[in-house]
Amino acid sequence: MAEHLADARALVDELVGDRADAWDRAGHLPLPVLRELGARGALCAQVSPDCGGLGLTSADNGELTAHTGSLCSSVRSVQTSQGMAAWTIGRLGTAEQRRAYLTELTSGGLAAMAFSEPDAGSDLSAVGTRIEPDGDEVVVTGRKVWITAAAYADLIVVVGRFGTDAAVVVVPSTAAGVHVERVPNPVGCRAAGHADVRFDSVRLPASAVLGGGRQSLAMVITTALTYGRMSVAWGCVGILRACLREATGHTGTRVQFGKPLAEHQLVARRLAELLVAERVATRTCEHASACWDSGDPDLAVEAILAKHVSSGNATQGAASAMQLLASRAAHDGTVIARAYRDAKLMEIIEGTTEICQIVLAQHAMAGSGRNGD
Repeated sequence: MAEHLADARALVDELVGDRADAWDRAGHLPLPVLRELGARGALCAQVSPDCGGLGLTSADNGELTAHTGSLCSSVRSVQTSQGMAAWTIGRLGTAEQRRAYLTELTSGGLAAMAFSEPDAGSDLSAVGTRIEPDGDEVVVTGRKVWITAAAYADLIVVVGRFGTDAAVVVVPSTAAGVHVERVPNPVGCRAAGHADVRFDSVRLPASAVLGGGRQSLAMVITTALTYGRMSVAWGCVGILRACLREATGHTGTRVQFGKPLAEHQLVARRLAELLVAERVATRTCEHASACWDSGDPDLAVEAILAKHVSSGNATQGAASAMQLLASRAAHDGTVIARAYRDAKLMEIIEGTTEICQIVLAQHAMAGSGRNGD
């Protein structure tokens, strides 16, 4: 495992390196880079070796995700999207579907996970996309919005209504009736390929429905979102590490009033707070990954906690780093400006801050009832 993680980190260093600024400005990631990362297992690293993956634990995959996030949140967003799609296929698909789809995703194929709709954002129970059986086919009709990596995807893994139940269907982006339109000028993760997708009576073989469908919508959503929240949380750890690296480098060398900025008390306080934010986010993510790897039944809540803590800390940490670097960071083309924009988006996707707080409050009340307090 450790060798696979080291190799994957080295691959990210090689293919991503310091190119994030150029990609962010262009609003586009090079497809050859994404396909090579995918073909070498770095986009969905928890997929088992049987299907061409690296078989990393959640903890090791988290460290890989944080490393990617410290270099480029747009690439990390594609990593999150691919991982969510792969995890959902692995959990809901038949053995034949797992072999077919997961092998494609570890051979350079790219995937996006489609949940949100114009009227179903935080309230995913309002999903209206229909997956309707028609003989040995299904017909997919609906619209999804703000789908990360959809502009690059070969496969779009779509959550929809299946009669009175739910289903997940794997839709080739080239299928007749699929229309992909990029989201113009997103505030953060500008190169992550966010797009709106419309499905106009898209006909697919019934075998494209994972596990035959008729699953609980709540179960489907929890399955995919738990992975997504973990990935976003670890990605925010990466943002914090990038901010800490830039802030300490600048304040340690920038001299004002006769001494380095880091020796001024108020600056030192911000540096300390930034370090605390990174360490707290890291430990919260490590705990959530330990729950994942041990099969802890509280995993879903711990993933929400990790996402909530890490995204909030990343937003505040990026703001502190911006304050410390001042005009050096307050323009496009800097690590901190990119982190400032990207971190804010992380407080919205995969469950807003407010949704996370509601779930955590409910968990607190349930625990209070069990303890008799």
